[in-house]
Amino acid sequence: MKAQTTKQQILKQYFGYDSFREGQERLIDSILSGRDCLGIMPTGSGKSLCFQVPALMLDGITLVVSPLISLMKDQVNALTQSGVNAAFINSSLTERQIRLVLSRASEGAYKIIYIAPERLEEPNFINFAKQSTISMVTIDEAHCISQWGQDFRPSYMRIPCFLNGLSSRPVVSSFTATATQLVRQDIVNLLELRDPDVLVAGFDRKNLFFSVKKPTDKFAALGAFLADKKDKYGIVYCSTRNTVEEVCQLLNTHGYKALRYHAGLTDTERHNNQDDFLYDRAHIMVATNAFGMGIDKSNVSFVVHYNMPMDIESYYQEAGRAGRDGEPADCLLLYGGQDVRTNMFLIENNKDATYSDPETERMLKERARQRLKTMTFYCHTSDCLRAYFLKYFGERAEGFCGNCDNCNTNFESSDIKEDAQKILSCVIRVKERYGIKTIIDIIRGSKNEKIMRLGLHKLSTYNISRLSEKRLRDIINHLVLNEYLYITDDQYPVLKRGSKALELLQENTPIEMKLVREDHDEYISAKKPEAARPVNRALLDELKALRLEIANENKVPAYVIFSDSALTDMCMKLPANEEEFLNISGVGQVKLQRYGERFLKAISGFSQEDASVVEAVEEAEDLVQLDPGDIETSDEAVTISVIADRFNCLLLPRGIKKLTGAKINDWLTEEGYLKIITTEKGRNFKVPTERGEELGISAEKRNIRGEDCFINFFSKDAQVFVVNNLRVQ
Repeated sequence: MKAQTTKQQILKQYFGYDSFREGQERLIDSILSGRDCLGIMPTGSGKSLCFQVPALMLDGITLVVSPLISLMKDQVNALTQSGVNAAFINSSLTERQIRLVLSRASEGAYKIIYIAPERLEEPNFINFAKQSTISMVTIDEAHCISQWGQDFRPSYMRIPCFLNGLSSRPVVSSFTATATQLVRQDIVNLLELRDPDVLVAGFDRKNLFFSVKKPTDKFAALGAFLADKKDKYGIVYCSTRNTVEEVCQLLNTHGYKALRYHAGLTDTERHNNQDDFLYDRAHIMVATNAFGMGIDKSNVSFVVHYNMPMDIESYYQEAGRAGRDGEPADCLLLYGGQDVRTNMFLIENNKDATYSDPETERMLKERARQRLKTMTFYCHTSDCLRAYFLKYFGERAEGFCGNCDNCNTNFESSDIKEDAQKILSCVIRVKERYGIKTIIDIIRGSKNEKIMRLGLHKLSTYNISRLSEKRLRDIINHLVLNEYLYITDDQYPVLKRGSKALELLQENTPIEMKLVREDHDEYISAKKPEAARPVNRALLDELKALRLEIANENKVPAYVIFSDSALTDMCMKLPANEEEFLNISGVGQVKLQRYGERFLKAISGFSQEDASVVEAVEEAEDLVQLDPGDIETSDEAVTISVIADRFNCLLLPRGIKKLTGAKINDWLTEEGYLKIITTEKGRNFKVPTERGEELGISAEKRNIRGEDCFINFFSKDAQVFVVNNLRVQ
């Protein structure tokens, strides 16, 4: 490597980028100056370049310590395709293969070597490291060293011993995607970092749309979510092997190409399924959290959590596997009450965990239960989802992001004071000895065996609520979130009075809680991320086919050749020569030499004129042409939801996303046919204006559960007006 080569030249020559992302250059400069560093950078933010670029500029070898076998293989493949000499050492290699790698490394064949932490204790490797020039040791997934983290690995604790045993201490760089302030301090102390440059990049992945749903039928919700994603690639995470098997089978029965991945499969099947997903031969991977660590597949456009994960760290890391190419992507969590019980069982019966002593076991399980509680609150909050986890990681956040389901759902505020007092009174009557389910059973008047055996049916709070179990759970979670109640961290959590309990019993001020408006669609997000850039789809398909052909020739995943965003950039810029091809994001000198001629030839078949014609056709197709005569109207007055259903009979078969009654109501409000009124209890309703009444919209006042509600009915003329004038986008 020439001494005068700059980091910008390395970035372009090997990785094909013209500029660094936020935070990358600062950490690279720290490493090159000989300073240790810690980078807290979210998935997809380019952590790897922070150590790969300086590794190519330093004189000796860079060791990258990683617990992820799949990551090592993928990273080495990607580096090799970019012209960088790299290798890995882990349990997937035979002893003979390891000896060969070390022999070649001793001869200067590699600049970067990925290694599993356990291998740092092998005598052969220690001898190699002592006799070699190790310029940098990089610790990936650095949170694994902290017992406060969600993925503690004892093998990481032995890394400092390895560093201290080297003939001279190299610069130490460490990286992780998720770490709270407590975990960050643990990393610095336990790795014995020297005056480290600690950089916490923003955790906000703006291209990800977050949503939480609480469906009664999870698979129906999953099916609705996937309806317009037939050609997309995604991951569906499940908490247990049995659920993986069930969901995978159902998806295949419904026409999806889905594969399974969990620890109960043979190594061969796991390897084959992983490769089929990485090589784009299957669209959906249904898996436990055993899948995905280190999977660098860039074109994952959705991640669904069929069950709630154990903690925010795991959720953020797993959801972050979507949208690594910077394109809009969806992160959906399907929550059910059973998820909490399943996770509690997994915490108490974790067969993979190892504890040094009973006190450590007690402490780690207590921390795991606390993280589970925080994760559960995420599923119940009506505030901005993005702000929730940003605050968890210690980052300031606005209360409205505009790109999560909570921010784009129409909520109504309701005073829950009376119901909250009933719940708290019951907690007090049972002397704070029972959990949520028992409290709900008491106030709903359950006659189950436990209630009757314990005499809980004799309490004054027995059978005092007509609310559903789901609504009561929502209220209890709201009270916990706002410190009126408290849930213990025990193996069997119980409800107790919170710090603001007395305020709830004594003061007359209302307690406001946001409730989802009844006409909000249950499964489909109210707002999606901005649409992807318009491109020549025929050309994009041809470039993807060419990429797959080259990937098969080289026996690597397609994204290792070029990412989807690079192909999209080619379609937008239509490079005509090598110089212009180098301006494509992700194209460096090595990839230009290897693949430039073939891609330029494919692109040359599509002129600017052709692209303009295709784009014009696609824009025309995007305007939904509906024949009003095909949409049913009726002589009797109907609600807005009925009109929406009649629209959807035409929209859904065409693959167009579902139209909700809320959207029609919003349009009528914008046009001046409806207006918003607020009831005495603070609930908002839309009722017809004078103009709306003339059109044929009438509002009927109904008393539902002791509260006045307004429902709009549309006459025949009003139905015809909506059908003829609503423009579906």
